[in-house]
Amino acid sequence: MQYEPVMGLEIHAQLNTNTKLFCGCSTEFGAEPNTQTCPVCLGLPGVLPVLNKEAVELAIQMGHAIDAEVNKTSIFARKNFFYPDLPKGYQITQYEEPIVGLGHIEIEVGGETKRIGITRIHMEEDAGKLIHGAGMEDASASFVDLNRACTPLIEIVSEPDIRTPEEASAYMKAVHDIVVYLGISDGNMEEGSFRCDANISVRPVGQKEFGTRTELKNINSFKFVKDAVRYEIERQIDEIEDGGTIVQETRLWDSAKGVTVSMRTKEEAHDYRYFPEPDLLPLVLEEATIERLKDELPELPAAKKARFIEEYSLPPYDAGVLTAERALADYYEETVALEKDAKAVSNWVMGELLRLLNEEGRKITDRPVTPESLAALVTMVKGGEISNKIGKEVFEEMYKSGKAAAEIVKARGLTQISDTGELEGIIDGILAANSDEVERFRGGETKLMGFFVGQAMKATKGQGNPKVLNQLLRDKLNG
Repeated sequence: MQYEPVMGLEIHAQLNTNTKLFCGCSTEFGAEPNTQTCPVCLGLPGVLPVLNKEAVELAIQMGHAIDAEVNKTSIFARKNFFYPDLPKGYQITQYEEPIVGLGHIEIEVGGETKRIGITRIHMEEDAGKLIHGAGMEDASASFVDLNRACTPLIEIVSEPDIRTPEEASAYMKAVHDIVVYLGISDGNMEEGSFRCDANISVRPVGQKEFGTRTELKNINSFKFVKDAVRYEIERQIDEIEDGGTIVQETRLWDSAKGVTVSMRTKEEAHDYRYFPEPDLLPLVLEEATIERLKDELPELPAAKKARFIEEYSLPPYDAGVLTAERALADYYEETVALEKDAKAVSNWVMGELLRLLNEEGRKITDRPVTPESLAALVTMVKGGEISNKIGKEVFEEMYKSGKAAAEIVKARGLTQISDTGELEGIIDGILAANSDEVERFRGGETKLMGFFVGQAMKATKGQGNPKVLNQLLRDKLNG
């Protein structure tokens, strides 16, 4: 029997605010445990939450970005469950009336575009963090750090429209790109700012009813979500074909072993005993606020990619790489504004610049080579002042020293030799020293042209103009 997977993702993105969702404690990552807490985020008796206005505005912007309806009235609720790192014994979230309703995101997989529906986006506070005994004095103990408790999250809940592991990964990346582009989240998966839960079931092909689903918790990489859902799909199919039954449960992805493992029986909504948060009034938004935030929305990744293809005549691959990060797209456009050859600039940014940044683990925002410096280098290479090979050497020195291309070329005497008289003399010497190869070339071994070009470039220390050298060599070898 053939089976079809049915999947939806619940993505949690921590909002880029300086303070927590209901109190004034800092959200900065990496502080000493339990130093960024107060009676409100610790849930002590007699305290009242106060909603963070900036967090609300960031959630609204995300709603606009997915072309969803922003609800003028939304209600916070208490979701009751008991974790050691949840000090109140409940989480303040939104349930029946979230801040954002139905929307969608388009993804590209295998050259095809697919629309993934979004059910809702709601705001909620995060829990704390459990630290288990490894590295501690008592290896059998667990510790709790409540610095993260009450930090603001949005949960983006998709429709069950995802069918393959590749779609799951592409959807997670598309959401990540949007929140980072908007600046509403730093999207740092290693620090827990961006993670997802995946709901997965399988059903016989052609069946309308969904199968029993399992939930994979806290997946924090595009690769892991693809690997985890692929394993879980295969596990469920194997279980069914062996005559077993899929149990509705929460499972964890063990990336080291490449398997999912059972964590607990999956709760239903009624298990959480939702009820309206009595300490918070309904959130009522003014139409002017909703429209202002819509007008302030920046150009999003998909739109920017389409514009790069249209405006700069770039291949889709180039446009996809250059718009994957907002800062990279901005850098590219600043460079193209100075050196109009869009494809040449694309090649240098995607090739030399990204290579060196990746090797050193640096970000484009560090700007070791400014757009002005890169544009000047590309112009020099295009104008024949230096060869492409020399240009790469110059770029590497620019990257390390911060010096301008012209300064490096002048100091090292790297200007390209294009004078035909000077190059003819060099070529005559090469042909005289390699008479056997000349005869073989003239006898039909034309592949030796590469040998002669290599000798000429060696003799000119890479500064010979390749175009002029090739033409002179052809003329003399065929003459």
